Amino acid sequence: MRQKLLLTAIAVAMYGFTAAAQADDDTTIGGKMYADFSNISQDKNGTTTDADGLGFDVKRFYLVIDHKFDDMWSANLTTDFNYVSNDSETQLFVKKAYVQAKFNDWFIVRGGSADMPWIPFVESWYGYRYIEPTITDRLKFANSADWGVHAQSVTSGMFNYAWSVVNGAGYKNPSRSSGMDWEGRVGFQPVSGLMFALGGYSGDRGLDVQSAPSIHTASRWDAMAAYKGGPFRLGVEYFSADNWNQVAKAASDKSDGWSVFGSFNFSRDWAVFARYDKTNLSKDLDPTAKDSYYNAGVEWAVRKGIRISGVWKHDTAKSSPLDSNGNSVFTKLKTDEIGLYTEIGF
Repeated sequence: MRQKLLLTAIAVAMYGFTAAAQADDDTTIGGKMYADFSNISQDKNGTTTDADGLGFDVKRFYLVIDHKFDDMWSANLTTDFNYVSNDSETQLFVKKAYVQAKFNDWFIVRGGSADMPWIPFVESWYGYRYIEPTITDRLKFANSADWGVHAQSVTSGMFNYAWSVVNGAGYKNPSRSSGMDWEGRVGFQPVSGLMFALGGYSGDRGLDVQSAPSIHTASRWDAMAAYKGGPFRLGVEYFSADNWNQVAKAASDKSDGWSVFGSFNFSRDWAVFARYDKTNLSKDLDPTAKDSYYNAGVEWAVRKGIRISGVWKHDTAKSSPLDSNGNSVFTKLKTDEIGLYTEIGF
């Protein structure tokens, strides 16, 4: 019933925005799709898994509706979909839905589900979100959007900032807990194309409820240095998290990781790119839990709004969790993927 009500609300909102678009020129409708056709080779402790095989996948399809009321006020509705394995259905949901007030370039306020300060900012410097999410997004150590109040500045000047006070459970879960979380970012651009940024997060991730109070506060610190200019793009991202997955558990834990990425456009339409991630997933509870990821590829910018890449990816995840008897059980999951990836925007 909740799903049907949500879909009805989305449909009504989309109809209203579309009607407004027909009435004036202040409403824009666009979209973005991330799709791939690839072959995955995956084994767990030497045994082939069910993920192994060849197939086509649409990982994201955003429908974006923007409406400008005047020079200060505007609104955004961004829908997405995903496949839910437990009911074998593709479900439509809201990723962003907010009203914005732009008082000036230094004070832009959004209320609703909107971009968080860190992930979308790093994505803008990384440049290859359609190939793979950034490290904190890929390993679920951050949310790209959440429900709350968001304040930010434009990012084109020497200094920039973003600050969010949110429910903490992410854009797919607007439920509330006993308190709200915060995430912030400050950026410094000494020269055009060179960016340094620091970020942080603190809260209970929406898990502090009356029936099961939180035990720990989840926190995360972030840093990025990146450059993009001419044919070059290069950057490094680092994060350190405390109790990210232990908010409601007695034991405490730490994690950290880093990612380096780069690309080079050797012509107007062609580029090469690569990335490497290294993460300590559980430094206290399971020091053997580590993840190593890398990709490399060649991109063809077919035309404005269409990018196609030939990509090779590799990921190795290791851990030694304890079984019910307290014995360590070593697990190694190795994944190789090769295929064609595309981003289509309109």
